[in-house]
Amino acid sequence: MFNFFTRQRNRSRAGVGGISSPPTGNDRRIHVDLSHLQSLEDAAESLNLLPRQPTRSVLAGRHASRLRGRGLNFEELREYRPSDDVRAIDWKVTARTGEPHVRVYTEERDRPTLIVVDQRMSMYFGTRFAMKSVTAAETATLAAFAVLSQGDRVGGIVIRDDGLFSQRPKRCRTALTRFLSELARANCALHADAPPATPTSLDTVLQAVANIARRDHLILLISDFDVIGPASDRLLAGLARRNDVILMPVSDPSGEVMPKGFVSAISDGDQQATLDTNIGDIHTAMNRLNRERRAAIERWQHHYGIPLASLSAGAETLPQLHRLLGLACPLNRRTAGAE
Repeated sequence: MFNFFTRQRNRSRAGVGGISSPPTGNDRRIHVDLSHLQSLEDAAESLNLLPRQPTRSVLAGRHASRLRGRGLNFEELREYRPSDDVRAIDWKVTARTGEPHVRVYTEERDRPTLIVVDQRMSMYFGTRFAMKSVTAAETATLAAFAVLSQGDRVGGIVIRDDGLFSQRPKRCRTALTRFLSELARANCALHADAPPATPTSLDTVLQAVANIARRDHLILLISDFDVIGPASDRLLAGLARRNDVILMPVSDPSGEVMPKGFVSAISDGDQQATLDTNIGDIHTAMNRLNRERRAAIERWQHHYGIPLASLSAGAETLPQLHRLLGLACPLNRRTAGAE
């Protein structure tokens, strides 16, 4: 059993006390480095983030938007030809000139994707398999490699407590490596003895997203959605009107409902503290925070029709993405073929 609890905002917002320690060794359940993130490239080939989704994908569900796919670039305005689609006729120009004219478009080479991944201290928490920050980092990396392999531009925003790193979408491996390097750096900087800092608000994050993704982007928001601001609803609604937004909330199994009477020794393998929900203030505070966060995410899903792809730090990342996208696990396909 892997248990870890951090000293900073996870503790202070829920009223939990404890002892902390710095990052631990090379345990990839706690921290991920650039080499580990780069090693996920082959696994990403099994993912599909194209507009046409399997029927079992959450992106084809009742609350999913119809992904726009690749956009169109205006090429020319010319006279109508018998082979032209009448739907392309520009009626204003036709009326002005007295001759039928059509607008000709060509398909854009790609659809830009912006991956927003949370690496704040609130993500440095895990009770079963891995830290939420690790699950988020692996998800962002797998999605980035999948997008680049399908020929689309990919960029990203890494959310830290002390600010943001932004990389505009590019069809460039060098730019992707820069994004992954910053992601790994932010992940490894998380530790229980980090100095206190005011966490970056979701308002700041969404405004930064809006500055990059003005329209027709695919936006993946991978976060625990802590520190929702007064403008978060308005900013998210605006993004959803002009882009395809997918919410990917990352939670820990303990975050659903913290049971009364839950007592656990929590440790990073070196130092230890005790989490005791028999203490009324702790139990009440933790469940209140969990309820408020879930309610906000569900409101966004229903009001704005934003697809929801929930992730858990209590299980491996890749199989969860296969399930969410309605894809068969590669291992299962090989097994089925052998039979």
